[in-house]
Amino acid sequence: MRIAVIGATGNVGTALLRRLHAAHDVSSIVGISRRGPDRTGEPYSGVEWRHIDISDPASSPALVDALRGADAVVHLAWVIRPNRDEDLLVRTNVEGSRRVFEAAAAAGVPHLVHASSVGAYGRADGSAPGRSPQDESFPTHGCDSSHYARQKAQVERILDEVSAAHPEMTVSRLRPGLIFQEEAGPEIRDYFLGVLVPRPLLRLLATGALPVFPWPHGIVMQAVHADDIADAYWRVVRHRAPGAFNVAADPVVGPDAIGYALGARRWLPVPTPMVRALAALTYRARLQPTDPGWIDMAVVTPVMSTERIHRETGWSPRRSSIDAIRAVVATLGGTGGLGNARHRSRGPLA
Repeated sequence: MRIAVIGATGNVGTALLRRLHAAHDVSSIVGISRRGPDRTGEPYSGVEWRHIDISDPASSPALVDALRGADAVVHLAWVIRPNRDEDLLVRTNVEGSRRVFEAAAAAGVPHLVHASSVGAYGRADGSAPGRSPQDESFPTHGCDSSHYARQKAQVERILDEVSAAHPEMTVSRLRPGLIFQEEAGPEIRDYFLGVLVPRPLLRLLATGALPVFPWPHGIVMQAVHADDIADAYWRVVRHRAPGAFNVAADPVVGPDAIGYALGARRWLPVPTPMVRALAALTYRARLQPTDPGWIDMAVVTPVMSTERIHRETGWSPRRSSIDAIRAVVATLGGTGGLGNARHRSRGPLA
């Protein structure tokens, strides 16, 4: 099989390259990235690299050419920074995704796989979903106050349109929880904590010596290790499994589980409106990069049932959600990172 991976130098892309190299059914891999990797060695060697900027309207012919002959294309490319420039985010995330989907159809690719997210979920009225696990039929309205959720929901609608227009093409979408791996720690720190996070706090997190930690009351999340989500993508490709798939590891992460993962002795419940207000204040003051829409998204997204991907592909995670969290926490204070400089820490060693 010839597999094309768009966004092949990022968190999931790097893990997927590792998985594809290990798959006996894969004969060749096309890696599509704006700049490609700026280092050699595994998992970047042995990949046919194409440097294509999907945010550029003129990139469509190059995309069609790069995808021609592929048995499947996995679209992973997504940017979440600069967080304050939504026009730029839309050009890559929304318009760029449409370009990829249409190029795959024009190139005659038989299987298109898209990286959606738990963030695409949300009811139109913005009501909280409760804590009963929900399958893939849960509404994908997203969260209006979150650019990430709003754009993930928009791209799901575009994918519906392309799928309806090209019934000959199998279309799949994966909706994972938070995705962590060791190499992504410095980048994730910059995304959500910023370069001003105190050095002693990072040391406490890395050593599991945090005495107490605050947590928004009532909020839970789901996580998965990057290597496990990579295996899920491969299984969906290998089985040519159509439709939507929730992907996450157990357990669902609330304050008790996160406290165990961080080695914290106790947790401090904080009202979610207070957490949101603090996030909004510090974001406006440019003290940290996480806008309050991320809190709003956490409130409206459901706990996902992962029964379908287990049943249809035999997927099962090798690492727990706690293992995934521990993997990234251990490297939050580091430098270096993934396939090129855009995925590495932009701040000093913390």
